[in-house]
Amino acid sequence: MQTHLPEDLLATEQGRTADKILRSCVHCGFCLSACPTYGILGDELDSPRGRIYLIKSALEGNPVSANSLVHLDRCLTCRACETTCPSGVEYGHLLDIGRDAVEQACPRNPWQRFVRYSVRKSLTTPWLFNTVLKCLPFLRHSNALKFSVAELALQQQLQDRADALQKSILLIAGCVQPALAPNINQATIKVLNKLGFHVLQTSQSQCCGAIEHHLSGHTAALRQIKANVDAWCDYLDQGAQAIISNASGCGAMVKEYAHLLRDDVEYIEKAQRVVAATYDISEFLLQQDLSSLTHYDNQKITFHSPCTLQHGQKLQGVVEKTLRKLGYRVSPVQDSHLCCGSAGTYSFFQPKLSKELRAQKLQSLLEKEPEVIVTANIGCLMHLQKGTKTPVKHWIELFSD
Repeated sequence: MQTHLPEDLLATEQGRTADKILRSCVHCGFCLSACPTYGILGDELDSPRGRIYLIKSALEGNPVSANSLVHLDRCLTCRACETTCPSGVEYGHLLDIGRDAVEQACPRNPWQRFVRYSVRKSLTTPWLFNTVLKCLPFLRHSNALKFSVAELALQQQLQDRADALQKSILLIAGCVQPALAPNINQATIKVLNKLGFHVLQTSQSQCCGAIEHHLSGHTAALRQIKANVDAWCDYLDQGAQAIISNASGCGAMVKEYAHLLRDDVEYIEKAQRVVAATYDISEFLLQQDLSSLTHYDNQKITFHSPCTLQHGQKLQGVVEKTLRKLGYRVSPVQDSHLCCGSAGTYSFFQPKLSKELRAQKLQSLLEKEPEVIVTANIGCLMHLQKGTKTPVKHWIELFSD
């Protein structure tokens, strides 16, 4: 694709990145069939190719209307187009640049800015978010596992044994997961303890930065990212062997740290170190000897693969491989590459599209009438559970039954 970006923009790292990505697009249109919003709306401007044209136009200094922002806001950032693209267009990175440019050229109205600010601060401020959940307990995950006193005592014994072996791991606890579904982290710790690892957890205040980043809070996101990099490098210095994420949305964000800090001389090397040490729990378990875990011969599982796992982290099929290694039979899901409609805060800001995508996804997931649906991200889990009576849980919880 030919570009005519202004010289002052090309003098910046962001401008050069955008120009490189735009030039890699060859207009082939393969992305259209992979785009959930184009599939529903049928409007080229609600497809990756159409949005690329809108971003290109804005970056080249052409007039921008509020309608451009509407089409960009409708994007789920699922990045299924990246998986499909034969030219390797880094659409997700371009979208971040494009949204920022369009918002600067055509600012949101005060009400929109207030709502977006309120949502991101509510979700990333632990005392506020936890207070809301205490007042509205029905918002919690209704199918949470209960850990008995005996189980927790055994878990502590396993932790102590692993600590004696000096095999420690840092688990990213998340900002909303500890309050919405605390059993996910408990189940993860239990599994890692069985494998001989002592597990340290990040505090709830150490949000990965994704919510701020995707809701126009770029300065706040970078501040949070730098604080995380400093804190987590300290853990690595003290001997932590890996940083583990069990929420694929957080993992996808953390693996972008080096890209987001690419022009920060002070932080780039530390960010690269954090990225290199970060693993989704599924890819980490595949590297371990799992013989100490129970083998679940021929138990059928229906798995929903989050976009942040299969498209964002490029870990398509890794959870399924882990489950098969432990004896599960993973049922095929039609159109498994398509988004469920959760997409972080998307379900809040685009409820109609989000619910339609959820209905389509649940139709595929429930086709074979599974007893339970498992997934790998708290957002997908909560979103899907609102649309079905079939229990939805994180796949790591299967090993705590």
